[in-house]
Amino acid sequence: MKRIKHGMIGGGLGAFIGDAHRRASRICNDYELVAGVFDADYEKSKEFAVLEGIDLDRTYPDVDVFIEGELKQPQQERTQAVSIVTPNNLHFSAAKKLLSNGFHVICEKPMTMTVAEAEELEDLVNKTGLTFCLTHTYTGYPLIREMRKLIQEDNIIGTIQRVDAQYYQGWVNPLMHGADTHLSVWRLNPEISGISSCMGDIGVHAFNLIEYTTGLKTQRVLADLNKVVPQAKLDLDGTVLLRFDQDCLGVVRSSQMATGEENNITIAVYGSKGSLKWEQENPNYLTMLFDDKPRQIYKPGNVYLSPFAAESHTMPCGHPEGIYEAIANLYKGAAKSIRGEKLNEGQFTNVVDGVRGMKFIEAVVKSSNENNIWIDI
Repeated sequence: MKRIKHGMIGGGLGAFIGDAHRRASRICNDYELVAGVFDADYEKSKEFAVLEGIDLDRTYPDVDVFIEGELKQPQQERTQAVSIVTPNNLHFSAAKKLLSNGFHVICEKPMTMTVAEAEELEDLVNKTGLTFCLTHTYTGYPLIREMRKLIQEDNIIGTIQRVDAQYYQGWVNPLMHGADTHLSVWRLNPEISGISSCMGDIGVHAFNLIEYTTGLKTQRVLADLNKVVPQAKLDLDGTVLLRFDQDCLGVVRSSQMATGEENNITIAVYGSKGSLKWEQENPNYLTMLFDDKPRQIYKPGNVYLSPFAAESHTMPCGHPEGIYEAIANLYKGAAKSIRGEKLNEGQFTNVVDGVRGMKFIEAVVKSSNENNIWIDI
């Protein structure tokens, strides 16, 4: 099948997330990177293009020139889908311009800087009918997709009674206790990152996993956020209590100051008949717990998995896959949507999830700022 012509905004030399998106698009084998704005510095953008073998005539200095140039391309050569892998403050303007000019969009999270911006993008996606994929990476793991099916379709754990999600990292800790290097990290700058660091960058992933796997909708939050050190401008640690549209409670615990932690995101869903637990640092194991029998382990690539989980793992059983393959599954879902093919429910997180995420972030910050009160989402 002919590959989708792919563009990229951001993600140039030395950009981890841009590299991850490119690898993912190659793994799923549905895209061909043909154009982009790879760096705010045009010379660096062109340097990157040379390394990637991208035509310099289709390497642009900014989004406006990108759109103008690509719309002049013959229809069969024109970029169809564009990945936005810039810092947070540039997501909204780029996505709005691209959607308004007929480009499908694949965007890093958080989708925007505010709920109002997120809702504007949602309206635009609905109006245009274009595909908008928000890369909540962890929803691409095969066993997260199996977890979703076991809970929502098979009701294997019974009535949900408790949900815990955690996301702990430690990378900010040495920055805050060292020299002034933290000042140069854009994720810690509210003008670029937004109103939250810890909850806006990683806590929202835990929130998304809860709603994705369980089907529960968070209605209210109560948050306690902490900057930890005086020089921090944004939260670096926090806990959020959740109340859902069903009679159960949940919690999101998140920290960027958890010394020694790497990328420790976990989710546990406790039901009346059993419980399910998964952790990203051991993503090829989904554990089910019971009161009256031994715990059960699910692994990718086996015949007992649902078709959706099975198609999300490209290797035979016993061959581990990881973060690149998870993102590739989101890209695969976006490609199916762009081509008008039949989608599995939950194939990729979308603009609706982006709005939910921004409502979570804003409500959490408001709750913490207003002496830890309950805030509706």
